[in-house]
Amino acid sequence: MNKYLLPVYAVIFGFLIAKFLKDKKTFNFKLLLAFSGAFLLSLTIFDLLPEVYEHLDAKISGVFIMFGILLQIVLEFLSKGAEHGHVHVHKNDKTFPWLLFLSLCFHAFLEGFPIHQHNDMVYGVLIHKIPIAIIITIFLLESKFKSIQIVFFLVVFALMTPLGTIISNNVTQLSEFIIYINAIVIGIFFHISTTILFESSEGHKFNLSKILVIILGICIAYVL
Repeated sequence: MNKYLLPVYAVIFGFLIAKFLKDKKTFNFKLLLAFSGAFLLSLTIFDLLPEVYEHLDAKISGVFIMFGILLQIVLEFLSKGAEHGHVHVHKNDKTFPWLLFLSLCFHAFLEGFPIHQHNDMVYGVLIHKIPIAIIITIFLLESKFKSIQIVFFLVVFALMTPLGTIISNNVTQLSEFIIYINAIVIGIFFHISTTILFESSEGHKFNLSKILVIILGICIAYVL
């Protein structure tokens, strides 16, 4: 049951942090993002990547992984990089951000597919979703959207990953395509996690705290 509920808990937890964090500068987003990027990347390499290359031809695997990277680039063009912590607030804009909403939901939906065979991946998605939920909530609150719009956005976003897992588990017609979908998700995770790791640096300077949380993320992913 946790594989369905943990992504939902992540969004709830992120919302609560954002809601009750009076000064968001006191919360070290860069370290949290660096940890989530390292953890997600490590789980992808340790768990997902070997299975895809075991069941698919190497070049075919590479094609679908590259497709996932390109797909994520397109999604980030629509979401303006919200998947790795970039959301720009326009306080006078009252129009519901449909492109942001749809791209994030599609991204979250695809995240749910690998959890079917790799239950440990749910922890990677959990850690990845918490800072994203914090940033999205701050964006929605500062943009002065109506409460019903904020609730709609966050509820649907929270449910998309479990929906992907449910479909992966129960739609037998998709079973022969799951490995291809997983390869696409690997590309998505590769792009997001490496972007997070690069962008969490300030001027690409050495940062001991960042290095330590990255090592911690790698080690935790390895022992899972």
